[in-house]
Amino acid sequence: MRTLTRLNGWILLAALVAIPACGNDDLLGPGATQGIYGLVLVGPQCPVHGPGVSCPDVPYSAWIKVLSEGGGLATRVRAGEDGRFEVGLRAGRYILDPESDDPFPFAGQLEVDVLEGVYTEVTISFDTGIR
Repeated sequence: MRTLTRLNGWILLAALVAIPACGNDDLLGPGATQGIYGLVLVGPQCPVHGPGVSCPDVPYSAWIKVLSEGGGLATRVRAGEDGRFEVGLRAGRYILDPESDDPFPFAGQLEVDVLEGVYTEVTISFDTGIR
């Protein structure tokens, strides 16, 4: 009987921990028809380049915190190796907070509005510090 009581206690604790994680009102699941999708780039890649020399920014896999308008964490999303990410969200204003290394590459926060029924497209640019 004592083992059963201890087991029920662990089940209750697990449920209490899981409920706040599942209760995020901003985050929509797979198949959402609205949210944010985008591309993360990092550059410059070359210290100095002149006319006729191409040195484009490249895709970058980074973690991005998605904050609600009030500043609370809605979710965290990671851009893939191709630099692309997508997250379904309820309509509203969000702040994208790219997680940067110290001091580079660095990217500042970006304010984004999500509208009903559409995905908002963004580009996040990380600065390598190369000059």
